[in-house]
Amino acid sequence: MTPPTSAELLTVPQVMARLQLGRSAVYDLIRTRQLGSITLGRSRRIPTHALTDFIRTRLEQDAA
Repeated sequence: MTPPTSAELLTVPQVMARLQLGRSAVYDLIRTRQLGSITLGRSRRIPTHALTDFIRTRLEQDAA
């Protein structure tokens, strides 16, 4: 497995824009482990696959 590149890691503001959510809502998703993330130094980054998995899971929950 290849390590993620910087293009595959999103910042919290990028995730906020994609999900149209506020900063605290995104951090709540991270805190409750609904949205996977990593810490690089003092910055929080969300892998694109974690965002895709989160959206897929929510769609499946809504369809059930």
